[in-house]
Amino acid sequence: MSNESTKKMIIVALGVCLVCSILVSTAAVTLNARQEKNKELDKIKNILIAGELMQENVDVKSVFEEKVESELIHLETGEFIPKSDYSAKLSPETFNIKKMADDDQYGKLIPPEKDIARINKMPKVMSIYIVKIDDQIEKYILPIYGKGLWSTLYGFLALGSDLQTIQGITFYEHGETPGLGGEVDNPNWKAIWKGKQAFKDNGQVGITVIKGQVDPDNPNAKYQVDGLSGSTLTTRGLDAMVKFWLGETGYGPFIQHAKKQKAELNEQG
Repeated sequence: MSNESTKKMIIVALGVCLVCSILVSTAAVTLNARQEKNKELDKIKNILIAGELMQENVDVKSVFEEKVESELIHLETGEFIPKSDYSAKLSPETFNIKKMADDDQYGKLIPPEKDIARINKMPKVMSIYIVKIDDQIEKYILPIYGKGLWSTLYGFLALGSDLQTIQGITFYEHGETPGLGGEVDNPNWKAIWKGKQAFKDNGQVGITVIKGQVDPDNPNAKYQVDGLSGSTLTTRGLDAMVKFWLGETGYGPFIQHAKKQKAELNEQG
């Protein structure tokens, strides 16, 4: 075989490799973009489920845009972040809990003695979702996350306009065992959260995920949720997660701030 033929074969082989590489890279980028889009749609769907806005055969994005307002809050102060402070990095549209928790500017380590949700790091700011009907606040939908048995669970907890009554809970990402900890996806289990009271009369977090079933005759039944059968560790994780996010390290300052604002508006009205 002549040197010229060898060169041509090498050039053709390199060309084929280059084309294949481009095709594979393009396919990977396209697939990744599609996966991210599907994740975002699933997240929006779960926001609507937590807020009791999800219906069959509806455009979830349209319902979300029509009935839900996204806001950013400072977790430490509980105050809303002015929209004038939004940026490409800091906005409800681009907000990503995992990335923000790891961010040098917007993330922070949690002191071990306060980290009952076992998440190690958390954002300093959070994107929350407010359901409004005729300009009246109906629900606050709050992102929550924490360790279960095998995974970190990510979901949403919805409070009524009184910031006291739980309206719903749902999870959009976890790796718990199907039939055990994975029962967090069971609609029947999620339904028992509705109407439960988040806080006691003294303002302390009251909601508790117990081991076993709630005794309806127990005076504390309004604060209690059935645990997951056969999954003690996931049940403990859920209990710690909800307590963490409703407490002072989580949404506690925001809830107190919002209640104070509501009381002031009622006095003026």
